Amino acid sequence: MITATTPKGERRRQALVAAAAELLLEGGFDAVRHRSVATRADLPLASTTYYFESLEDLIARAVEFSGNAELDAMRRRVGEVSHRRRGAEATVDLLLDLLVGADGHDEGGRGGPEAAQRNHGGPRTSPDRLGQLIARYERSVASARHPELREVQLRLRAQLDELLADVLRRSDRLVRHEQVRRLVAVVDGAVVAALTELDPEPRRMARGALLEIIDIVAPATPQQADRYRALDS
Repeated sequence: MITATTPKGERRRQALVAAAAELLLEGGFDAVRHRSVATRADLPLASTTYYFESLEDLIARAVEFSGNAELDAMRRRVGEVSHRRRGAEATVDLLLDLLVGADGHDEGGRGGPEAAQRNHGGPRTSPDRLGQLIARYERSVASARHPELREVQLRLRAQLDELLADVLRRSDRLVRHEQVRRLVAVVDGAVVAALTELDPEPRRMARGALLEIIDIVAPATPQQADRYRALDS
């Protein structure tokens, strides 16, 4: 790949990556072409081949750009999470805030009319959020065929796993890497199934699936488990 060695070159390269990321979100991989990216970035057509070895290289950088933006939003959400004991429902809601999208509640139980639906899976997912979820799973499937994307996805996934583990630790729950992957797999399956419905409600479906296993795959720490038993006795 030709590197952008000047500030102007780097700005142009980043503009192309951002434009490709927008097109990915709007129309999937078929929407990302040299001409469409250059047009969206308002740059000459030749710039896409000057700054990137191939279209696949540009797409990989766009996927990384989108994934990092999602991770940044997740980190901000995790930063708002206090360290305290949480039951199954509260823990699942926090995990789904990261994996599917927030439902409008906050930890204090406020959040307006939307929060009233919390025990029923939260409000309906917005069209914009549905588009983001579809784009995310398209990236995952595409990475199985393209080595460049696979490497990016693996890096992004490792960071996501650590954020989920942090949420579990802040909820006084045991954290094991293989079980974090199991949580993600359950949510992924539920969300993909929901996205095929005529009236998709991915958060509701994922919430039901996760509630069935959260205390098995991420149980309370031994100290907290003892506290639960003491309260029940």
